[in-house]
Amino acid sequence: MELQLQITARNITLSQDVEDAIRREASKLEDFYPRIMGCRVLIEPEHRFAAGEVGRYGVRIDVTVPKGELLTTRQSHEGVWTAVQRAFDAAQRQLEDYARVQRGDVGARPSEPRARVRILFPWEGYGFLETTDGREIYFHRNSVLNQGFDRLEIGSEVRFAEEQGEKGPQATTVALVTRTRHPPRQPQAEA
Repeated sequence: MELQLQITARNITLSQDVEDAIRREASKLEDFYPRIMGCRVLIEPEHRFAAGEVGRYGVRIDVTVPKGELLTTRQSHEGVWTAVQRAFDAAQRQLEDYARVQRGDVGARPSEPRARVRILFPWEGYGFLETTDGREIYFHRNSVLNQGFDRLEIGSEVRFAEEQGEKGPQATTVALVTRTRHPPRQPQAEA
């Protein structure tokens, strides 16, 4: 087992049971990708709350693999252990995807249709896309993924899926295309 585990709790004291459970969950990650080099887990309350009151906890898991790092963050209103479980479930899915790519099991995705935002009515909550072949497609605020409607601008490039609506083509999903890649985060020294 190559896994080096670091558990950090900020503004909270973890019980030994929770720490042991984190160690078990971290060791299970190696079942999905055995070449994990390190795992850092950070747990902290998202805001201060009265003694004895259950608050919102955030969990961040950085998993170091041979060609980079996988970062997972999750929050929960239901207590620290629920936040930990959700974060490890998400880390497991990321590792499974990473392992499939490393094995070459993932084929190329079919090209997704792309368009640009042509007209935008931010106060009304809708707009129109212009496809590469010149068609105009209606979209609504609710069809924009990750609550990204407010980040759209005229000319923004998007991916979309469409269907035929009552008044013509409409986008069922719209996702903003981002071009920038951020380098992996460097570990931060504990205060």
